[in-house]
Amino acid sequence: MKKLSLLLFILCCFVELAHATHNRAGEITYEQISQYYYKVTITTYTKTSSPADRPELEIWWGDGTRDTIPRVFFQDNFGGAGSDIRKNIYYGYHTYPGPSVYKIYFEDPNRNGGVINIPNSINVPFYVETMLIIFPSLGFNNSPVLLQPPIDEGVVGQVFVHNPNAYDPDGDSLSYELIYCKSAGGIDIPGYTYPSASNSFSLNAVTGDLIWDSPVSCGEFNVAFLIREWRNGFNIGYVERDMQINILCNNPNNNQPPQFSSVQDTCVIAGTFISFPVSATDPNSTNTVTLTATGGPLQQTVSPAQFNQPVSGTPTVTQTFQWQTDCEHVQKTPYQMVFKAKDNDPNVQLVSLQTVRIKVIAPAPQNPVAVPSGNTIQLSWDVSPCPQAIGYKIYRRKGGFPFVPGPCETGVPSYTGYSFIASVNGLSNTSYIDNNGGSGLEPATEYCYRVIAYFADGAESISSDEVCATLKKDLPVLTNVSVTTTDAVNGTMYVAWSKPSDLDTAQWPAPYEYRIFRSSSSSPSSFVQVGSNTSINDTLFNDSGINTLDESFNYRIDLYASPSGTLQLVGPSQEASSVFLSIVPSDEKLILNWQYSVPWKNDTTVIYRFDGSSYNSIGFSTTNIYTDSLLNNGELYCYYVMTKGLYLTSGYVDPILNNSQEACDRPYDNVPPCPIATDTLDFDCAAGVITLGWQVPPVECADDVMEYYIYYASAPGEPYTILATVPDGAATSYTYTAPSSVAGCYYVAAVDSNGNIGAPNNSICVDNCPFYELPVVFTPDGNNINDFFVPFPYRNVRDIELKIFNRWGQVVFETTDPDIGWNGKSNNTGQDLPEGVYFYICKVNEIYLDGIRQRVLKPGTIQLLRK
Repeated sequence: MKKLSLLLFILCCFVELAHATHNRAGEITYEQISQYYYKVTITTYTKTSSPADRPELEIWWGDGTRDTIPRVFFQDNFGGAGSDIRKNIYYGYHTYPGPSVYKIYFEDPNRNGGVINIPNSINVPFYVETMLIIFPSLGFNNSPVLLQPPIDEGVVGQVFVHNPNAYDPDGDSLSYELIYCKSAGGIDIPGYTYPSASNSFSLNAVTGDLIWDSPVSCGEFNVAFLIREWRNGFNIGYVERDMQINILCNNPNNNQPPQFSSVQDTCVIAGTFISFPVSATDPNSTNTVTLTATGGPLQQTVSPAQFNQPVSGTPTVTQTFQWQTDCEHVQKTPYQMVFKAKDNDPNVQLVSLQTVRIKVIAPAPQNPVAVPSGNTIQLSWDVSPCPQAIGYKIYRRKGGFPFVPGPCETGVPSYTGYSFIASVNGLSNTSYIDNNGGSGLEPATEYCYRVIAYFADGAESISSDEVCATLKKDLPVLTNVSVTTTDAVNGTMYVAWSKPSDLDTAQWPAPYEYRIFRSSSSSPSSFVQVGSNTSINDTLFNDSGINTLDESFNYRIDLYASPSGTLQLVGPSQEASSVFLSIVPSDEKLILNWQYSVPWKNDTTVIYRFDGSSYNSIGFSTTNIYTDSLLNNGELYCYYVMTKGLYLTSGYVDPILNNSQEACDRPYDNVPPCPIATDTLDFDCAAGVITLGWQVPPVECADDVMEYYIYYASAPGEPYTILATVPDGAATSYTYTAPSSVAGCYYVAAVDSNGNIGAPNNSICVDNCPFYELPVVFTPDGNNINDFFVPFPYRNVRDIELKIFNRWGQVVFETTDPDIGWNGKSNNTGQDLPEGVYFYICKVNEIYLDGIRQRVLKPGTIQLLRK
């Protein structure tokens, strides 16, 4: 027996050793190798002295599968982080089934013991996860790489600063977010708290600076945070890091951390050589300071930055950062360098960080040229000096703007008045024809352009110089498309244009011909020729036999000349449409709307109404809408509108006047009364009576209220139905007696003489006050007086669960009917039960707004008597 006990003790010790405390910190990162194939790295930091060791770890891939992956590297006392710290690296490879969101994670049985802000940390599993998002439109994506180890040290009473210095190989934007440390299954550790601080404990969402100001107690603490990736404004994944901070208790020399000389963030054009000194001084004067650095510029495969490290000095250390930037380095987000200065105090070694952000931007496209041709402008420019550009964006404005980009200002900002009009794909695609989306540019107008190069991650170059061009008036310019007769069959339209005064007659000799083309609103892209003029001075055309009543029409004038003795197209004019008037009837008013599409600017519209003999002006509008009020419902009113406009350059008819078709309609009352407020004037729950009160709608909102509808819903969120009608437009209240339950929601809506129903304003909800009482005696003797055991009058009860027992505990009657109706016989069918006292238990299921609630009555007695 003693031998068996000893064996069990040894086995228990072995099991305890196998799961011994060891995990301090870690994270998961990944690299995309092909479309669905990834290399995943787990990095952990463990307690070297722990008997537990993990030559392999189990990883969950997030697609329902898991693997055991091997450790490929480990190093004790890594980076001088501590004498009892081991860095471990594990690699795994996985092919995912397709596009989706995958949560990669691993968990290990134990953290190291004694973590101050994790209760019983020795028995708490270690867990971290990484979110991988795979979508074709996202393109290739690698996770951020965390360049600073997740083990750090501070001292009580001194500000502690740490930065993971995350670097994204794809140039995606990063943000930082504090979270709770997690246990098995990814749940927050019960009882976990952020470390206590004398002032604050925070994480800068932009820079990643973790600032603990200042620790109030010593020991080991764990904190966790997410590093989120952002591309084109969308979160495309995250890495979770769980890190450990060791806060020392004593600072006998009152050691202060080193202090950096300020280094400013900078922005440079690709190709610029960057060089600046980084210097840190120890305020204690006798300590040696060691300077190191991590950051994206040092990770580049093409022309990486140079910073010889580590370098030490007493009490000051200085080293020069140098970087020959290149177009390979252009990206939307700045690069981040984190410089770390650590002193060598024999008791407490303290650290300071200096973060510097460096943005590398692309130079501007050079030598833009703009050449006018007809109603288009041909743009061209040189290939971008950065071959990584994937295309160009073109911006345009009327007239120039003296914009000089600032030191780090890329793109074309909106305050310049420029608008984006197009983009072209491909590095070598360096030309663009601006035809204003197919409708042509305005003649005799100066158009100015700027061009930028853009890159795959959304980065933009500096703007090119401004280049401008003015169109010649070498094509016809439409000025009039005006309805002269309104008819569904024999409508007519007046079309006029200005002749091309700058036509190159040597290139385009006479004879000339204008060809007039038309499309209708029912077939806007189907232009057909409807006429021609053979004189360069004949710039009028009357179009007839068209349906101007129901449709608008669009016109274009093509100019032909005879350079080789036969007519050839010189070019088309811009298109212009007629003005089309629509009318929306309402109560005692008509709302007029009109639409058009023209190359000139209309600034005023005059409204005309027929008075029985002629049309007269009744008002004007500077928008495309006009309301004619104080009309008689049911009476016919007819209108047309005349637009007034002009071209912004001289040489054209001014003002440009065009009429719409005539349109008629009748106003009618289709406007419901205003919503009215509903309130409760009286509520008698016991009697089941509710009185609703409301205010009569104001006259200006509805002067013809005829009745009111009372709406009811059984509970909030349930559909409303009409409960009652109050046929009195002057009424202000309604009293309702509920047959079974008053519980529900109510609102009142006004109804006018045309049957328009007002919208609800507010609803009033009332709940039940159920009651259910039982008598204590009944006399089932056949005299039709008190022959049945029934409750007193009750309300708002759906059903009951009643059982009646004799003195020996036998059930003699039971029912769910709230009316009960017991006749004194055994289960209402057997022999008469003897007189005496019977006992009952009763559960009452009562109706409330939120559903059925059960109430248990106090056990009671019933006396059965027969006279």
